[in-house]
Amino acid sequence: MIHGTKPIAMLANEDIIFNEAEDEDDEVQSLFEHHRIEVDPGQSLQRVDKFIMAKIPNASRNKIQQGIENKQVLVNEIAVKPSYLVKPGDTITISMPTPVRDTEIRPENIPLNIVFEDEHILVINKQAGLVVHPGHGNWTGTLVNALVYHFENLPTSQNGFARPGLVHRIDKDTSGLLVIAKSELAMNKLAKQFYDHSIERTYYALVWGMPKEEAGTINAHVGRSLKDRRITDVFPEGDNGRHAITHYKTLESLRYVSLIQCNLETGRTHQIRAHMKYLGHPLFNDATYTGDKVHKGTLTSKYKAFVENCFKLLPRQALHAKSLGFVHPATGDFMQFETELPEDFTAVLDKWRHYLQYN
Repeated sequence: MIHGTKPIAMLANEDIIFNEAEDEDDEVQSLFEHHRIEVDPGQSLQRVDKFIMAKIPNASRNKIQQGIENKQVLVNEIAVKPSYLVKPGDTITISMPTPVRDTEIRPENIPLNIVFEDEHILVINKQAGLVVHPGHGNWTGTLVNALVYHFENLPTSQNGFARPGLVHRIDKDTSGLLVIAKSELAMNKLAKQFYDHSIERTYYALVWGMPKEEAGTINAHVGRSLKDRRITDVFPEGDNGRHAITHYKTLESLRYVSLIQCNLETGRTHQIRAHMKYLGHPLFNDATYTGDKVHKGTLTSKYKAFVENCFKLLPRQALHAKSLGFVHPATGDFMQFETELPEDFTAVLDKWRHYLQYN
């Protein structure tokens, strides 16, 4: 099991950054314990660097090995080599040169666009730019900070104390619908619906180009990139990642871009963004997946200036969670919610329509 220094603290994966190696003659630097791992009795022998990497996702093996070399990783209070074999009953401590970040969730008066609310659930229309839960680089100003301000005693999921009410999420720069659990009953029932893939989710996206097939299904594994852990890659052979299915259809073709509808059968991180790039049609202005570059169109300076103006109007990936359908956890009734596209999205669509009329 793995322990933190505070019961409500989030030990952020991205915070596993060890100090650079120092000369032996340098003054010993103060270290602060960030993680303490008690090795389970049934644990098989395993190299300590691999063991830690499995316990703390997103901590790279190179960084862990660097920390071991710098004596920031101790086993039973003794410095070891990366090749040390972890045994049942070992106590592993991971220390860093900076104090543990205070990650207690503080209430913040951030307005919420509430679409529906009762004693069990809350449906909101999240604005683009709002991070859903605290994490590396975004410890304040999140949806969770707003939820703990507006609501008390929200339930927490099994995988984290710092995500009250959350049963799913959408990316920071994606706008649209989210359902929040206000009771333990709602948390459990909604979590099961997401696990069973019975939730109906429809997204609208503006993508580069026109898909060859007006409608289709992308059935290809997605997972963290083996080269860049910050992004999601598609693994069509299924040798990595997790099963992912996206159904799409073209709603409007605008010569160089297309408005498409995506329905998720699974809900993996960056699923639509990765799948559409894999199909050859990255989301418009999606900087993470090359959509912030001109993929279709002319090479004229006039056209490039037009696209740049569109990027300024919509300074994010063109993705909106348009509708959400699920069975109410208490009543058993099926509920369906719809939202309009936000102003930045519609403004860019109108610009493309106008452009095509005169070019």
